[in-house]
Amino acid sequence: MSEIITAVYSNGVLHPQSHLSLEDGQTVRIQVLTEETASEAEQVIQSLVAALLVTPPPHRGDVEPVSEEAWRELTQRLEASGGKPLSEIIIEERGPM
Repeated sequence: MSEIITAVYSNGVLHPQSHLSLEDGQTVRIQVLTEETASEAEQVIQSLVAALLVTPPPHRGDVEPVSEEAWRELTQRLEASGGKPLSEIIIEERGPM
């Protein structure tokens, strides 16, 4: 699971500004972007969208979470692929162009 949150750094500790869906003691990786860096990244994304080079990223509320059933089905399909890279599976499912 990947999640972008806002946190405040105080006395050597990051304090999340919203609830995190983590288990107690769970290890996570953190990439720190200051508000200035995040703003610069947003400007780059907006420029790429305006140039029609990328589609805009979905907003948090726009994307439905994957259901348990869909997750299981995808897991089974990936396991049945025999370790084939996901890119190859997608190309095969698309069929001839």
